[in-house]
Amino acid sequence: MAAPGLEEGGLFARGVRAVLGGWAALQLAVAHGFGGPQSPEKATWLAGALQEFFAQNAELGEEEVEEFLAEVMDNEFDTAVEDGSLRQVSRELVTLFAQASRGDAGGVGEALGALARRGPALRAALATAHLEESPAHAPPTPEGDTPPRTPPPHQEGGEESSEEEEDEEEEVRVMMSSKRAGMCW
Repeated sequence: MAAPGLEEGGLFARGVRAVLGGWAALQLAVAHGFGGPQSPEKATWLAGALQEFFAQNAELGEEEVEEFLAEVMDNEFDTAVEDGSLRQVSRELVTLFAQASRGDAGGVGEALGALARRGPALRAALATAHLEESPAHAPPTPEGDTPPRTPPPHQEGGEESSEEEEDEEEEVRVMMSSKRAGMCW
């Protein structure tokens, strides 16, 4: 029997889905089909594989999780993640596992809240990336040229993006530009 909070739908499962949902490198790989037509299914599989990986290896370190994620991103999404996010995601997962293993719902809740605050910046950056890649929104360009950038959408009457969200949006745009130029991220 799994430890409290580690069962399917438990604290750790929710944490894994939130961490992966907020990981720009994975979300961009899925959104742009780097894993082929099954990219969304592969991302769902990754969440379950991570839960099983942790359940079978209770004393995982950040480095082991980082290596696992790097291998999956390379093998399943043909993506080399070199933006430092592997370390961050690994740290978040190891911390969430420790909190969920001891039934620390408050700690997991705080972590999930922090991940939720990253969500708006990621959604805006992904929307911008989709607009940039969409032939309906960008004029045809010679192969190798980058279409003109469109600013991230802002809701009228809403709050302006915080400086942190704007930094994350810019980081994702830089990663997308690097990928288009054939560079790893």
